[in-house]
Amino acid sequence: MTRAWPVSIIDPHIHQWNPYTTPRHVSGKARLLRRIPRIPRALRYASPQADREFIGDPHHILKPYLPLDYRRDAEEFPVGTVVHIEAGWKASAHAEAVDETRWVSALPFGIDGAPRLGAIVAHADPRFPDIGDVLDAHLTASPLVRGIRFSGTHHPDPGVRDFVDTPGVFTEPDFLNGFAAVAERGLSFEIWAFAHQLPDALFLARGYPQTTFVLDHYATPVGVFGARGRYTGRTVIERNRLLATWREDIAALGALPNVVAKHSGLGMPLLGGWPEDGAPLVRHVHEVFGPDRTMWASNYPIDKPGHGLTASARLILDVLGSDADPQKLFHDVAHRTYRIGDHDEIA
Repeated sequence: MTRAWPVSIIDPHIHQWNPYTTPRHVSGKARLLRRIPRIPRALRYASPQADREFIGDPHHILKPYLPLDYRRDAEEFPVGTVVHIEAGWKASAHAEAVDETRWVSALPFGIDGAPRLGAIVAHADPRFPDIGDVLDAHLTASPLVRGIRFSGTHHPDPGVRDFVDTPGVFTEPDFLNGFAAVAERGLSFEIWAFAHQLPDALFLARGYPQTTFVLDHYATPVGVFGARGRYTGRTVIERNRLLATWREDIAALGALPNVVAKHSGLGMPLLGGWPEDGAPLVRHVHEVFGPDRTMWASNYPIDKPGHGLTASARLILDVLGSDADPQKLFHDVAHRTYRIGDHDEIA
């Protein structure tokens, strides 16, 4: 049975970038390959294994992804509002992260059919002593800043790409001391960590019960559906163990009322399988967090090599069946979590 979409859908997790004109880790390579209309998928084999297993298709990393690009991807899906999540702006100084907020705020959202920008989740690193000043600069740069993301992913397998240089960043004294500045400003915090880091995320969320935490991408259980890195997920026994531990740790995190979760990231190659393999993740997160604390998100364009934008939404509905509440899943939870104004509603 076909389920009706809400009148206006919020996509609470997209990334915007232009490696030609803004500082990204791939900007040098992107400018070199700019004349190629379509980056060959085979080019990924010229990259390190860790990068190949993270990005999948290099085209979506080496080419700009802007509001009209998103509009084309969501052509059959009535997305009215999006939330931009920080996207690896390469800054030489901590304060320069604010440049991404300024850049995103100036993009042509809401024009020529592109969705409106409902909120921004900016980058900041609580370990820096200037964390308060950087947060205030983000808030000054845009009234749409609602939260912060600091990617804490670090894996013991050297063949898996890390986004931070230390394994337990969420429990480091400097991080915890600086995080007080995030809490004091009423900002939410996106948790992107690998599955084995969930106990650290639990420690952080317990320490700040008045702060809203948003779990991204099911805490990306690397290799849970197939081999990844140098030695992760190589056997059925290991994959079953990974899934069992993930289930326990997700249940513990979901018991905290100040944590919400996104159904996102099933298209990421790091999982080691196909998006459809993610049904156990979808079902367990729904059961643990419930319909009032779960939201669909596309994670576009990172998830784009794995599945279409509309297909990512239908997958969640197919797995949940009659347990799904489309209004909450595709609008209400994101609207509340990111305090999105009523401008996204259609009269």
